[in-house]
Amino acid sequence: MLLEVKNIKKSFEKGNPVVNNISFSVNENEIFALLGPSGCGKTTTLRIISGFESSDNGTVKLEDKVISSDSIHTPPQKRGIGFVFQDYALFPHMSALDNVAFGLTDLPKFKRKVFAEEVLCRTGMGDYKHRSPAELSGGQQQRVALARAIAPEPKLVLLDEPFSNLDAMLRDTTRKEVRSIIKKAGMSAILVTHDQEEALSFADRIAVMNDGKIEQIGTPEEVYYKPKTKFVAQFLGRTNLFEGDVNNIDRIETNLGSLQLNCKAKGRVTCSIRPEHLTIERPNGETNTCNRGVVVGREFKGHDITYHVECGGERYIVHTDNRVLFETNDEVLVKPLEPAVVLTNP
Repeated sequence: MLLEVKNIKKSFEKGNPVVNNISFSVNENEIFALLGPSGCGKTTTLRIISGFESSDNGTVKLEDKVISSDSIHTPPQKRGIGFVFQDYALFPHMSALDNVAFGLTDLPKFKRKVFAEEVLCRTGMGDYKHRSPAELSGGQQQRVALARAIAPEPKLVLLDEPFSNLDAMLRDTTRKEVRSIIKKAGMSAILVTHDQEEALSFADRIAVMNDGKIEQIGTPEEVYYKPKTKFVAQFLGRTNLFEGDVNNIDRIETNLGSLQLNCKAKGRVTCSIRPEHLTIERPNGETNTCNRGVVVGREFKGHDITYHVECGGERYIVHTDNRVLFETNDEVLVKPLEPAVVLTNP
């Protein structure tokens, strides 16, 4: 384990906690994401780890050394942690090379620019070393900021919404490049983002935050396919929610009929099924089935189609590939392809 965050709590001006007793760990050579909506406490958590903020309670350990607690506050520059800010925070009067060399205070002066150039080359920015930030595109500035963060060879790099200022196409390519650079450097990273796709594609594990608390930690596949709470199910893409009473069985009665559950449950439960885990078919003469509905909306997206289907007075979202063709007002049967997931804390 590289980093351990334990029972961190932080309030501002005696208000409700912005970070409310959260705990998680980051392993060696792991990319970890803090994912959640604006104001959920993820950036404050990052600033506590970096040392730019002090916590009210709890501890932060890096390589088993306490760097933050009730009685200890190691300054940011002595933590051995790299930080890539949302606005990159490059010095405008310095070249890309000088920006990267600036933090290499542990090296003799005559070696700093040589090493800084090596790092710039690793991030694909060697040919732009003499340019100022104003002469670089957003993606290029982002890579210079990353080079500056990893040049001192920290064990951990913190990334605060680093791709939010880039356009959609550049964001995707830069994200892949940055992930590759961090992995090749053998470093760990914590990414703060509100973008679900970004977290799912970039991180090895994700902590989903809401209102100052962590609701679930897991791999991208775990938090997406097996959400534990209603918030996680809805925040990580679209979903269909069902409520019903079950008695220690693994099925629930819904407007779509009897749905298989992913586990046995008892009492009143809420469950979730992703739109891609439903499909629609033509009725083919079936008239009395409870899963019969009407297409009330259609979104063609090229590689797939999203249908909105009204069934039994409720609306459901269904994702299909582009070969499943229906039009608005078509009658259809809605059928599950996978079990619904029981939410343990709806």
